[in-house]
Amino acid sequence: MSRVVIRPASPDCEKVDVEIARLRGLGLPELRARWHTVFRRRAPSHLPRHILFRALAYQLQADHWGDLDPEARRLLDRAGSPGEVEKLAADLNRRRAELQPGTMLVREWNGTPHRVMVVADGFAWENRTFDSLSQVAFAITGTRWNGPRFFGLRDKPAKEARA
Repeated sequence: MSRVVIRPASPDCEKVDVEIARLRGLGLPELRARWHTVFRRRAPSHLPRHILFRALAYQLQADHWGDLDPEARRLLDRAGSPGEVEKLAADLNRRRAELQPGTMLVREWNGTPHRVMVVADGFAWENRTFDSLSQVAFAITGTRWNGPRFFGLRDKPAKEARA
């Protein structure tokens, strides 16, 4: 059985921890001043101390280690509760898992059938490899498309589903 070694926190991690501890000790006026420094605008007057602290602590960590990627932000913005986040994340992972290397996607555009092969490092179309289906759709049409929607991998919007 392998042995797990727990190392002390890195100096960078300790630096962030110390700064968060400083934030925790600040009162409401000091947190508002810090907000103004970090976000370059006044703190919303309706936000209580604990929300100001959490937002500043999050921003401190995001500045140090990086923020959420755009896809994770969209997922969180769409979700209304932690349960919805889990469901949306599971759906997203399932959709990704469905496109296994070797899968052939076919779409007719302007009377011409286009075949796209899912490969390990992206999508192959006409002897070129693309990182995303949206790039393939752009190469085919010359206009910006949501790639999964272009190839029929996404559900239709709610408006179209009702019609």
